[in-house]
Order: sequence, then structure tokens, then C-alpha cells
Amino acid sequence: MAAACWAVVAINSARAEPVFQAPPDVAAARSELAIRAPLNALANAGRRLVAAGQRGHILYSDDGRTWVQAAVPVSSDLVALSFPTPAEGWAVGHDGVVLHTTDGGANWLRQLDRRMTGIGAFGDAAGTGPAPVGDAVLLDVWFADLRSGFAVGAFGLILHTADGGKNWTAWTARADNPRGMHLYAIRPVNGELYIAGEQGLLLKFDRTLQRFVKIELPYKGSLFGVSGANGLLLVYGLRGNAFRSTDGGANWEKADTGISAGLTGCLIRGDGSVVLSSQAGHVLLSRDRGKSFRLVSTAPAAPIFAMVALDEGNIALSGIGGIRLEAVK
Repeated sequence: MAAACWAVVAINSARAEPVFQAPPDVAAARSELAIRAPLNALANAGRRLVAAGQRGHILYSDDGRTWVQAAVPVSSDLVALSFPTPAEGWAVGHDGVVLHTTDGGANWLRQLDRRMTGIGAFGDAAGTGPAPVGDAVLLDVWFADLRSGFAVGAFGLILHTADGGKNWTAWTARADNPRGMHLYAIRPVNGELYIAGEQGLLLKFDRTLQRFVKIELPYKGSLFGVSGANGLLLVYGLRGNAFRSTDGGANWEKADTGISAGLTGCLIRGDGSVVLSSQAGHVLLSRDRGKSFRLVSTAPAAPIFAMVALDEGNIALSGIGGIRLEAVK
């Protein structure tokens, strides 16, 4: 009798044991608190705003104040967004996840994750073999149009698609990054495509060589972003460091940001002003093409991860506490 009782207990215990499911296999949970959770990415999809963050949360808003949680098939942390058109966009993040939307961010489908190596997406340092599972973290994404796009990430990972994300190939070997430095951002500036990364790494795509070649900088700290317009090229990163060039990266001048916190985002607005955000919640404004900046906001003093321009001098910022709107004039 005792043995039978213990057998029943054992069976019930086994039934109660939770079964682990990988984040790419679990849909993002619906939550009214999602808008207050950390949101790592923010993008314009036409007039719509789309934000993405931890546990697969993606939200969208048509006025910046009322937010709707999207249907997302994964619960992996999401880090970056790109919308080449108001309807179609891509999101990337941990677990090598690539998501695609065709309705302005309301519904998403998974195109790729770190386990889908059969299509040759994830390469080793030489760009020839499957990547270690832990290396498949995508940190930024950029699409030129509905077919051609790049995703970059940890340990020098570069992926490219020419068919809207249906197939991805490793371009890791097509970059001057032999030490496999992390790649934090990929952006077009003044008709050229740049990648910013760890330890002062700045790469520029050479169309003739079909590879990303290194540009020398007078700075060896990590770069978190690259931006610019109208002949201005600006890179920014750790400890308030930002550098500007007006000749395509041949010569550089250090910007006076006035802070020592890491810089996380940059906007070049239509009037030529430059806005920077920081890990300490700073919002900085320059009206001399990035030569010097003044502090315009530190409230609340929480990390800012991304920002986008709205109308009439307003901006939207995402970070630890979700989304906030702010006037920067």
C-alpha cells in the first residue's frame, strides 16, 4: 500500500514538473504592463510608432499615447527594428530571432532563429559553418527596401538577405573584423552603409569589393551607433564620446557632449539639429552640426535605449520604463 502511494506521488510530481520551452517557441505573453516594461527599440512605420523589447513584447501606436500590444510568436528579447515601408518591417534580437510584419507591426511571423542553420545563415568566424548557439544574438537590423537587408550582432555576426528575409546568408567573412568584435549598429549615412562596433570599430561597405572595410578612428572605445546627413557623419558610444566627420571619415573631430554616460541614440532632424540620448537619461541638443551639445532633459533619470522624431520638435524615447514623449526645441 505504501509503495502504491509513493508511486502515485511520484507520478503526480512528474506531471507537475514544468517542461522547458525555448523562447523562440513560446509566443509573447499578453500584458497590460508591457508598455511599462523595458523597450529596447523604437521605429517609425509611416506615422505609426512601433516599439520592441524584452520577452518578445512589441507594441504600436498611432498617436504616441495609446499603445496596442502586437501578436508576436516568440518570447525572446528583441533589440532592433527596421521599417522600409509603413506596412512592412523586421525585428531582431536574442536567440538569432528575425521577425517580419506586413501590417505595420500588428502581427509578426518568425523568419529565422539560431537553430535554423540549414539555410546557411549563421556562420563561424570564417563565415563558413554553423555558429555556436550562444553567439546568435542580433543587435541591429536595416532594410534598404522590401528585399535587401542586413542584420548584425555579437561576435562579428553579419547576415544578409536579398529576398525579404526568406533566405539569409552569412557575411561575417566579408568584414575587416578578424577578432570578431561585437557589431552594435548598421545604418546608411550620406549614401554609404556603415557598421559601428566594439573597441572603436567602424566599417564602411565597399561596393566594388563587396565587403565592409575598416575606417580608422582616433578612439578605441565601443561605438553604439552611427548617424548623419547632409555631409555630416557622426559616431557615438561609451562615456559620452562622439566624433564627427565632414569628409566621409577621412578626418575626425571630437564633439563636446559635456557628459560621461554612454550615448545610445541619435537623431538628425530636418532643421539640421542633432539630438543625442544616453544610458543615464540625458537628452542633448546640438545646433552647430554636432560640434557641441547642451543638456535639454534628464527627467526621468533612467536609461534611454532608442528615440525617433515626431512632429513640431517632439521626440519619442524608449527605455527602462517604456515610452515617453518629449519636446526638444
